[in-house]
Amino acid sequence: MERDDTGRAGAERAGLEQTGLERRTQVRRWRRAATAAVGMVVCLATAPVGHAAEGARGAVPHAGRPSPAPDTVWSSRDAAAFWTSERMAAAAPPDGDTPASPAAPPTGSTPASSAAPPKAGSPAPSAAVKAQRAATAQHFDGIRSVGVLFSVDGDARAHHCTASVVHSPHRNLILTAGHCNPGTRAAFVPQYRSGAQTQPYGVWAIGDTFAYPERGTSGDGADLDFAFATVAADEDGRSLEDVTGGNTLSPTPGYTNDITVVGYPNVRNDPQDRAVRCATRTARLTGTRQLRMDCGGFYGGTSGSPWLRDFDEESGTGRLIGLIGGLNGGGPKGPNSDRTSYSPYFGGKIFALYARASQA
Repeated sequence: MERDDTGRAGAERAGLEQTGLERRTQVRRWRRAATAAVGMVVCLATAPVGHAAEGARGAVPHAGRPSPAPDTVWSSRDAAAFWTSERMAAAAPPDGDTPASPAAPPTGSTPASSAAPPKAGSPAPSAAVKAQRAATAQHFDGIRSVGVLFSVDGDARAHHCTASVVHSPHRNLILTAGHCNPGTRAAFVPQYRSGAQTQPYGVWAIGDTFAYPERGTSGDGADLDFAFATVAADEDGRSLEDVTGGNTLSPTPGYTNDITVVGYPNVRNDPQDRAVRCATRTARLTGTRQLRMDCGGFYGGTSGSPWLRDFDEESGTGRLIGLIGGLNGGGPKGPNSDRTSYSPYFGGKIFALYARASQA
């Protein structure tokens, strides 16, 4: 569900700010990126993208090795210089197209403790699960271990997904949904502040991405809808995790968990352009090996939002047991789709991918 139809103008404005050889070199790079993006978008055109995504990005070709970085000299210094407050604002305009209105939502869910999908005719949601549906996420100032992904694709720009910092040996990893693949000039902005001239924890260049090629938003591929990315050190040589802290990647302990979810809805859907959070309880998504949670306010742009167990207010971190992603890109189709979100179940597959990404 690509919704950025004004991107080309943003790219042209950025091009006008460059001169001479630098401008011509950049144009050539962007044309190559645009050509690649078109090919990847064609491949993804038939895949459904859910309410939580602000538009799928190009495919990551191999899980066993990283995708090539969009620019081998792209550094966090470059990212901070490129992603000015003006460009960030242009990447999330308040006007533009209207979010799509998909079809009716899938069947509800009940909590479960086993891994096998329940049979048809499962009991209706319990009173506790129904009560969770009335919850609504609250705006707040955000936490430093969660932020926004910005990138430039073939048609220019996008504030498209949420990501979180994951503890790793090199202290340089973030985690997001698998359908939130960065484009060129990709950057991660922890604890993003809309309109701020200086972001509180900087702007960090995204390098290599790691995802399963068979991931998707339907069928078995939806169980693999997660991706890691490396982040370059800042100008002072500090790693991202040294600055923000990191969440601990943990196996999903079961289908019923008390969690805190933090995400960044796109300004098209939430004009405040601020972080939202919700403390809620998970349940099983009927007929799948995935989880669901019920809390309103998780609109487009919140794909990749971490599901944190044992969240610590002081450090702003917790145990990362899920994220908004999976079936339909992270939620049901239909009216009020922001009220329910899905997550893949974190098991052996995500830890195998983490092991590869951790070596980068």
